[in-house]
Order: sequence, then C-alpha cells, then structure tokens
Amino acid sequence: VQLVESGGGLVQAGGSLRLSCVVSGFPFDDYAIGWFRQAPGEEREGVSSIKSRTGTIYYGDSVKGRFTLSKDNAKNTVYLQMNSLKPEDTAIYYCAVTTIVTDSIMSVDFVDYWGRGTQVTVSS
Repeated sequence: VQLVESGGGLVQAGGSLRLSCVVSGFPFDDYAIGWFRQAPGEEREGVSSIKSRTGTIYYGDSVKGRFTLSKDNAKNTVYLQMNSLKPEDTAIYYCAVTTIVTDSIMSVDFVDYWGRGTQVTVSS
C-alpha cells in the first residue's frame, strides 16, 4: 500500500488549500481513509476520515465547517479542501488508512498505513 500526499504549501490566514492523496497497491474492500496532522511539539490528531462502505465522514471539532473531505474512486484519490485557514492549522498533514473500521477511525492508534506527509503553513 502506498499513499502519496501533495498540495501542501504556505498560505495566509483566511486562505485555502486542497490536499490530495493518491492511493496505490490497495487490496482492501472495507476500510477508512483520511487525514491526520501533527503540529510541532504536539501529538498527531485526526482531521477527517471517511468509511469506504457507508461513506460516513468524520471531522475533528477544530476543522468542522472549514474543511471538506472528498473521495474520487476512479482516480484512487482522497482530497481535503481546507478553507478559512488559521495559523493553528499549521502542521504536517498525513494521509492514512485504517483497515479495521469502527467508530474510532479518527484515532492514530488504529491506523495501519501512513503517507509521508505534506507541510501546511498558515501565516498570520
């Protein structure tokens, strides 16, 4: 399984970015895929994730109403549209897959595969 993120960069507060995660070598039928982030000196946290079978999407409280996760099955790609960005959104954003699907798909403890990450920096 390979997860390759792109789309990070430097943006001013209030701006937008769209992250992409291309997935390959993926044999799973039931899984969750989404985004986590880790700011300097902080623990890695769940941002948003989707269950493949139900299409249920979860969002972290700090990004609700600003970030939108979407999935293009034909392109094997997951997107994270980030609007109204804040300096506190600055972090490395990781694409991740969980193969045992529960209501804890936003927990780092259950992630099976990680991408290498893409840096998002929001200036004030």
